[in-house]
Amino acid sequence: MGMDDLFADRSADQALCDRTLGRAEIAALAKGPPGHLIGCDLDEADLSGLDLSDWMFDRCQMRRTDFSGATLDRTSWQSCRGGFVQYGGADLREARFVSCDLNNSVLRRAKLFAATFDRCKLTGADLTDAGALDLQFTHTLLVNARLPGFSFRKQVLTAVDFSQADLGKCDFRGTMFDGCSLRDASLDGCRFDGADLRGADIGGLRLVNAGLFRGATISREQAGQLLGELGLNVR
Repeated sequence: MGMDDLFADRSADQALCDRTLGRAEIAALAKGPPGHLIGCDLDEADLSGLDLSDWMFDRCQMRRTDFSGATLDRTSWQSCRGGFVQYGGADLREARFVSCDLNNSVLRRAKLFAATFDRCKLTGADLTDAGALDLQFTHTLLVNARLPGFSFRKQVLTAVDFSQADLGKCDFRGTMFDGCSLRDASLDGCRFDGADLRGADIGGLRLVNAGLFRGATISREQAGQLLGELGLNVR
């Protein structure tokens, strides 16, 4: 497809549907108004460093796509599949991800200020050193993900699965957990003062880590789980 045909195929709202696109096509589109891609195949495309602010991505395939260092602020991602996608160092401020599969994605050093992830899969994702002020997760899988040092202070976390995640030095002070899981997560250096953990699965945690929960609220059942590590029966 020539570049003229590519532009001709777009409607007034800049939507482009069901196309396989690489760097040359996306870079050309980026010179105009924000694009809207629907059902497009971006697998393994190198889109690093491009300015795609305000773009919309609906039902796109993005396996191993490289957005490293790209400007993606205020972007919208709906039902996209991006296993092993690279967002390292990208600007994703105020980006919105809904029902996306981003397993094993790399978001190291990404700017995620005020970004939201709703009903997403981020199993194995690496968010080390990401800027995360006001970052929101709901109904999202973060199993085995890496989020060291993140602050969730005073947030309400709903249906977030942190099982086996690296949460070292995360700040959960005043946080309310609703239908969440911390099972087998690494919690070294975390703070839970004032947190309400009654809506969290804390299975697999050792009694030696019980001190982390000083000042937090847990249920009798959860207390029994911790004491069960000593072989004691709580009645």
